[in-house]
Amino acid sequence: MDIADRVVLVTGASSGIGEATARLAHERGARVAMVARRAERLDRLVQDLPGSFALTMDVTGESAPAEIVRRTVERFGRVDVLVNNAGRGLNLPVADSGLEQVRSIVELNVVAALRMMQAVVPDMRSRGEGVVVNVSSGTTLMALPGTGVYAATKAALEQFSAVARVELAPDGIVVSTLLPSLTRTEFAGSVEAGESRSYDDLPDDLPFAVQTAEHVAEQILATVASGETGVVLGRDGAQA
Repeated sequence: MDIADRVVLVTGASSGIGEATARLAHERGARVAMVARRAERLDRLVQDLPGSFALTMDVTGESAPAEIVRRTVERFGRVDVLVNNAGRGLNLPVADSGLEQVRSIVELNVVAALRMMQAVVPDMRSRGEGVVVNVSSGTTLMALPGTGVYAATKAALEQFSAVARVELAPDGIVVSTLLPSLTRTEFAGSVEAGESRSYDDLPDDLPFAVQTAEHVAEQILATVASGETGVVLGRDGAQA
């Protein structure tokens, strides 16, 4: 799907991959709707992207997914593309992960992503077309200590995406997943021993290259255009 003049809805849009995707989609002529919890960040982004639309909302809220889609349709008339990017990390051993931590990350990374997809389907189905890109993680392809719970949530996302792709194909809706490797973003939701971490200030002398949020955004829009099932980005940012 060519995104020029299309309506692209991006969750987790206030920073990192979400912000980069919103900016690039706008640059390429899309009408962009953005959702995140940080109002100040969204306000600045709307000023930078004339004609865009932003909602300060937590996607895990009971009525949030339906409300987000309803207000986007009110503003732009439809939703052509959903970039399901909102998510949070957890950097703790499986044996040390608390029940509430697990429930919280599952609620955001799995349940909210599923409900956002469910919310856009009726509008897309009524028009016989639409694209959903669910942003997963390369951690699902490895046994990396400290990422067990986080990777499990992303594996669940990939599985329901794969099944939804088959189920929704007759309706003209394409569901894809993107698996980025380590990306230079804030990603401050990652937690270790109760403390937030940031990937925005990673050193430049790591033993492998770290991809940028802008590169991942390029790949997201390329996936929208190609309709590929699942795109895996290698550690150097290249498609694997």
